[in-house]
Amino acid sequence: MSAAGRPLHVAVRHRRLRVSGRSVGAAVRLLDSGARSFLGGCPPGELSLAFLTDGALAALHGRYLADFSRTDVITFAGDPAHGTAGEICISVDAAARHAARVGADLSREITLYMVHGWLHLAGYDDRGPASRRRMRRAEARAMRLLARAGAVPRFKLA
Repeated sequence: MSAAGRPLHVAVRHRRLRVSGRSVGAAVRLLDSGARSFLGGCPPGELSLAFLTDGALAALHGRYLADFSRTDVITFAGDPAHGTAGEICISVDAAARHAARVGADLSREITLYMVHGWLHLAGYDDRGPASRRRMRRAEARAMRLLARAGAVPRFKLA
């Protein structure tokens, strides 16, 4: 699959998650098309998105970041010189819990996690208060862009 000329790999590793890879690609293409508004956007090259369980993401968290606690999103930067933009790994379970807790739509929540990872690859950081506010504003702009275009993928747990 290709998004805005970039190779895109979508791995659904959560047995209950249903989503069209095509709709995920459309969302990435739209984000890529608006890259100038987001620090130039995600670097060029192959982008991978993995939709995982809590356990699978916690294992990655432990293996690569020495922290085995649950988390919602992990982003691994790629190497544009070698044709890779990076990988965004999302806990579908974390998104489902949060959506249920705050009464949010699951599709919107998972898409927000995708946007968050894409913004990390674009150069946004959320480690301090000021950078976190900047990230949240960029997330809101990106989500409005997707919503206005009807490009929020439909995620469903079966």
